[in-house]
Amino acid sequence: MSRTIRRLLTTMLACTAVTLPVAAVSPATSVPAAATQCDTTSWGSTVERVDEMGRAPLTTVRTGRHDCFDRVVYSLAGPAAGYYVEYVDQVTQDGSGTVIPVPGDARLLVRLHHPAHDDAGAPTLVPPATAGQPVADVTGYPTLRSVVFAGSFEGDTVLGVGVRARLPFRVLVLDGPDGGGRLVVDVAHSWS
Repeated sequence: MSRTIRRLLTTMLACTAVTLPVAAVSPATSVPAAATQCDTTSWGSTVERVDEMGRAPLTTVRTGRHDCFDRVVYSLAGPAAGYYVEYVDQVTQDGSGTVIPVPGDARLLVRLHHPAHDDAGAPTLVPPATAGQPVADVTGYPTLRSVVFAGSFEGDTVLGVGVRARLPFRVLVLDGPDGGGRLVVDVAHSWS
């Protein structure tokens, strides 16, 4: 075989090796954006607690919607300390035992080991709330159905969070602005 034919065959094989895989690829098609990954596998539906008592009073309750969960943020006038969060059949008011209606198919009892008043007994929650009163508007939320104030008694503040089902949740303690703290309760939209 002549040197020219050998070069030609070598060149053709090299080009074929490069172009065949490209020719084998189908024309470009649109690929849908990847679905949001919601990894809530480390979340659960059993009691979450820290027993430390705090002096910083509760000042506000806010909520937010996220791709994978709904969030309730309890802001405090100082560092966040303890809490107790669990699913219950009914939320009751400390001291009296009065059942507090919490709309939803499942209820989380959120007990902050913080008061909702200052040392003189003046309410610190803005706007002030009475037992059984909603403290956040959660209309249209995927998971949250209500956030209700149940009372503040002997240094603890109790709130009920109504959700559409017994779904996994997590509790976070975060720093807040101006030396404050935040207790965050996230409730997943579904089990993952």
